[in-house]
Amino acid sequence: MTDLNGWAVLAAAASAFLLGGIWYGPLFKQAWCREAGVDPDKPNGHPALVFGGAFVLSLVAAAVFAAFLGPAPALGYAVGAGLAAGLCWVAASFGINYLFAGRSLKLWLIDGGYHTLQFALYGLILGLWH
Repeated sequence: MTDLNGWAVLAAAASAFLLGGIWYGPLFKQAWCREAGVDPDKPNGHPALVFGGAFVLSLVAAAVFAAFLGPAPALGYAVGAGLAAGLCWVAASFGINYLFAGRSLKLWLIDGGYHTLQFALYGLILGLWH
């Protein structure tokens, strides 16, 4: 982990946080709330804990993905690995849970799409910033 670019990891985590604000905000908020059974006007916990926790978890995911890629991954490899990790590990794992929970395909597409782009962004940033 000492070979990792801490600034790139921090930027990758921030990119996921910003993507989430757009993805679960203006793009898919209403659809996601409807499919997830969440009231869009009722907070789901204290905002500092929710957003702070989300950022910490994004930071953990970015750091571990950076360690997986290594200190100087080629850009194409890093983005491809990000797409694969987001779609084939994260979204596929969500899909298993969503099947057993009886959640909708639409909710899976929203959540799985976010995580696919999240890891692709991680790969883009980590592949560009050695």
